[in-house]
Amino acid sequence: MSNLGFVFLLGNNFQVEIWLKCKNTMNYFSSNFKLGILGGGQLGKMLLNDTRKFDIYTSVMDSSPEAPCKIACNEFHLGDLMDYDAVYSFGKQVDVLTFEIENVNTNALAALENEGVKVYPSSKTLRTIQNKATQKLFYRDHHIPTANFSRFAYTTEIEDALDNGGLILPFVWKSAQFGYDGNGVKVIRKLEDLDGLPNVECIAEAMIPFKNELAVIVARNPNGDVATYPVVEMEFHPEANQVEYVICPARIDPKVAQKATDIALQVSKAFNHVGLLAVEMFQTQDDSILVNEVAPRPHNSGHQTIEASYTSQFEQHLRAILNLPLGKTENKAAGVMVNLVGAEGHTGDVVYKNIETIMAMNGVTPHIYGKKQTHPFRKMGHVTIVDESIAEARKIAENVKKTIHVISE
Repeated sequence: MSNLGFVFLLGNNFQVEIWLKCKNTMNYFSSNFKLGILGGGQLGKMLLNDTRKFDIYTSVMDSSPEAPCKIACNEFHLGDLMDYDAVYSFGKQVDVLTFEIENVNTNALAALENEGVKVYPSSKTLRTIQNKATQKLFYRDHHIPTANFSRFAYTTEIEDALDNGGLILPFVWKSAQFGYDGNGVKVIRKLEDLDGLPNVECIAEAMIPFKNELAVIVARNPNGDVATYPVVEMEFHPEANQVEYVICPARIDPKVAQKATDIALQVSKAFNHVGLLAVEMFQTQDDSILVNEVAPRPHNSGHQTIEASYTSQFEQHLRAILNLPLGKTENKAAGVMVNLVGAEGHTGDVVYKNIETIMAMNGVTPHIYGKKQTHPFRKMGHVTIVDESIAEARKIAENVKKTIHVISE
């Protein structure tokens, strides 16, 4: 992007600057432009489907030599995403830098921004979101509805808070940092449930008697253009605390859906982010909406957009961070996503048992992430089901879930 500036001097010490901002003339397609992606997991792999469609040159860094992204990017670099020097050195080699995972060294991202590298979402946005305590305080400061919580420097402080009445059971314990896919989260119903938890910075969050867990993905580009995807409904595995089904559109009252969308837009505006922001929410028994947490990247709650939407979340992320026009977000059909995770009792070389059977079902598309080794509850892929009827799509999804099994040899 180039800027053309004109300066007029009026009098001895009065200066008026008029800047004419030229149209974005960067050629991203079939050019020397280089997009950097921090993280080489399945989200990056799916993002690369669209960079290849557009012929955008990509460079990926991940700590694993077996990262799923390795087969689809133009360059692959081994490196620790939390190491300052590794992230900084990688970022200096690209024109725009994005990430597919939150555990990234934000000090390195800030240094790159100061030196002119475009980092989307910004280091400031990521730094706030990385820490769940800081994230919750952000909601409170910006008058965004969220569940009540208490912040603790160490887990061992919680017992004192229970003893003196500053905290009551039950509540949800969440590690402030490095939690993902149900890790770092535990429901505390009695004092003994605290046993064995890491003694780290954490929050104790009030239990919410909710009807539904919802999510809205908001896309925003540097120009400030914003687009939202339809509200989705999420069903979670009761033990692993992982999403089992994503249902779009959510089977909720249109007024509730509009309320959820409005709150997601409020959150997006507060963060002033660039790229995608997935806003996870609770629909309470009285149809209030409370923000749970957010992710500044493509998200599990948007996987069904690949088949069910006019513009997939991954293409939309590229459009947003490259300051291109945002794509149409409406559904072409109802969509349900089923997570494929490693079966309990199975560790080793992966086998997708009965995958041929589900592929014979109407509207079913499997996505395999490329992880050679499975273990219990590891995310190994997902399946999208599309149909004119959301009820029929959900019925087929149930059949898919019962049929396919991710096991080891």
